[in-house]
Amino acid sequence: MASGTRPIWLRLTLTYVGVALLAVLILAGITAVFIERYVNVLISERRENLTRSLLVDAASTYNTGQPSWSDVDLRPALDLAARSGTDVAVVDDRGTVVAATFTDPRHASGTMQEPILVRGQRVGTLFVKFNGRDLVESADNLRRSLIHADVAAAGVAAMLALVAAVVVARRLSAPVRALTAAAGAMSHGNRQVRVGELPGAPAELSELATTFDQMAATISRQEQLRRDLVADVAHELRTPIAILQANCEALIDGVVPHTAEQTASLHEEVLRLAAMVDDLQTLASAEAAALHLVRQTCDLATVAEMAIESMQNKAVSNGVVLARELTPALIEGDPTRLHQIVTNLLSNAVKFSPSGGTVSVRVTNDTRTARLTVADEGTGIAADELPHVFDRFWRGRHGTEAADGTGIGLSIVAELVAAHDGEISVDSHPGEGTTITVTFPLSPAVG
Repeated sequence: MASGTRPIWLRLTLTYVGVALLAVLILAGITAVFIERYVNVLISERRENLTRSLLVDAASTYNTGQPSWSDVDLRPALDLAARSGTDVAVVDDRGTVVAATFTDPRHASGTMQEPILVRGQRVGTLFVKFNGRDLVESADNLRRSLIHADVAAAGVAAMLALVAAVVVARRLSAPVRALTAAAGAMSHGNRQVRVGELPGAPAELSELATTFDQMAATISRQEQLRRDLVADVAHELRTPIAILQANCEALIDGVVPHTAEQTASLHEEVLRLAAMVDDLQTLASAEAAALHLVRQTCDLATVAEMAIESMQNKAVSNGVVLARELTPALIEGDPTRLHQIVTNLLSNAVKFSPSGGTVSVRVTNDTRTARLTVADEGTGIAADELPHVFDRFWRGRHGTEAADGTGIGLSIVAELVAAHDGEISVDSHPGEGTTITVTFPLSPAVG
């Protein structure tokens, strides 16, 4: 298997085990060094203790007899040395060998010399030669035992690291496998697949799964919107086209006379088709408005005032009063597009307001933003419909079906607001009217 195709759990396992083994090897090396040093120190201490014991024995034996080595019995000291695997020789102060377990101690290699003192006076010399038996062998046995224990501990640690690595790697890779499976299903056309909750997954992978599900939901919704758009456009075009076709055929067949009223009716349907095409074209332009805006510093209150004046006749014909409270607020934007935003909002508000109702338009500002609010006293929008008010061709249930229009106006507004780096929100309750709020960043010139 090529390294590029290894599953993530295997890579994690190999990495985890590699790091664990490296740590174990480093620890084992350090332990071996300390074991060696400890054993060497132990040997040195044992040898020093043995040498001091031999000196004490020799001095004590000399001190109990006559002030000479002639009647001294050194066998206890020699026996002690022999049991420790050490060669010993005692030489008097004249250089005569008093007792020895090896020949020619003064010229033997590897010997240690220590003076034998009795009441502060040197009475002889102790020669000690460690020959590697007993004490060294014991030290070697100890060293081997410690090293074996160290190796065994390293092996156990490595096995535990392997088991832990497999468990952890499997647990970490499980969310990745779930994400991969979901992505694969989506690539094969399943737009409803979701990863869902990932119990025990790291925070980053849980966040990734949540983001994936949000993306999948957005794609699914966009797919549905695309299908709805095609269906809605077909539906909206079908009626005027059917009317035009029927009337034209009736005129051609002579079923109805060619009158001015008939021509006006045909012209009205043509205008309806043209308005729909214009709305669709405006929406398409609005989606790319950020590339085409002619930005300049302008007063949102002035733009709103002009839009109100342009809507005044329509409001009067519908019996609706336009109330205004406009505070100057400078923003950076395209006056034409901003006028279109306010006009579309006012058109909707007037359209759905009852005769005798009031549409209130306010422009305010704070330290950072300019705020445009358009509130009507219409039928309102149900809570379950609020998320869809800016969808293309969307029309609510409460009376909006009977209203003229294509359902594109608020979609255009939302796109234009986004192009101006603004935000739009809607607050509505059935029977209490609807309030739409748009905020824009204030112009840097204000500061």
